[in-house]
Amino acid sequence: MRMDKPMSSTIPRRLHPIALAFGVAAAFAHAVPALAQSAASPAHAHDQAASGDVEIQPMQPAASTPTASPVPPLTDADRNAVFHGGHMHDMGDAQINYLVLFDKLEWQRAGGGNALNWEGTAWVGGDIDRLWIRSEGKRTGHGLEGAEVQALWGHAISPWWDVVGGVRHDFKPGRSQTWAALGLQGLALYNLDVEATAYVGQAGQTAARLEGKYELLITNRLVLQPTAEINIYGRNDASRGIGAGLSSTSLGLRLRYELDRQFAPYIGVNWDRSYGNTARFAEQEGQRRSEVSFVAGVRAWF
Repeated sequence: MRMDKPMSSTIPRRLHPIALAFGVAAAFAHAVPALAQSAASPAHAHDQAASGDVEIQPMQPAASTPTASPVPPLTDADRNAVFHGGHMHDMGDAQINYLVLFDKLEWQRAGGGNALNWEGTAWVGGDIDRLWIRSEGKRTGHGLEGAEVQALWGHAISPWWDVVGGVRHDFKPGRSQTWAALGLQGLALYNLDVEATAYVGQAGQTAARLEGKYELLITNRLVLQPTAEINIYGRNDASRGIGAGLSSTSLGLRLRYELDRQFAPYIGVNWDRSYGNTARFAEQEGQRRSEVSFVAGVRAWF
């Protein structure tokens, strides 16, 4: 296609100086109002305040609104209702409770024949002071072989331990005998139930007994209970078959099933052994130094 005029002829090749001056003046006149408006903007005012040209007044807090029902001050009656007159150490003993526990009520089968064995504890009192009753014994086909009862007053010296003191009376073996008792009972590490008691009897006889038992929960109802007992005497007493020093030990293992928390049948095994002169006295009576017995019984409390 042929063009009538060259394209370059439509663009001026040079601006006239006078026209250029008029254009610059018009652009400057148009920019002056915009600069004035920017100077009056809030951002510009904030810059002035920061530079100290404008004084800023602090904000006044709003007036507080009074409560509809103000809280009254505490009175002595309010404090007594919570702290019971301030005697907080008496709160634990405010109520008298009791418990009767037959820990062992069992039939034993051993080489020497059958026997009925029992061991129980009862207490009445509060959290600080209690009266404790302990009893244990054994009856065979030949009659009552051993029986004792203890009456002890217990005082809590910590949340887990009690000091106990009182009397113990032995009905069998031999002639009856009464002892003064002083001991410590409570829970050791891992909930090990411990009783340690010292005794002073008639004619200067002394004795000590250490008992321990532990309950291992296999299920919520199935409980395995190992037990141990050690008896020590200070003097020989042939009439009761007791020798000085380490006299006897007993180890037991019982598995019970709790039909409910207060009643549980059990089965188990028990190993009794005598030492020293106690073993010699037992052999003179036709008994064995060591004997293993199988047991079956019930444990109950109320």
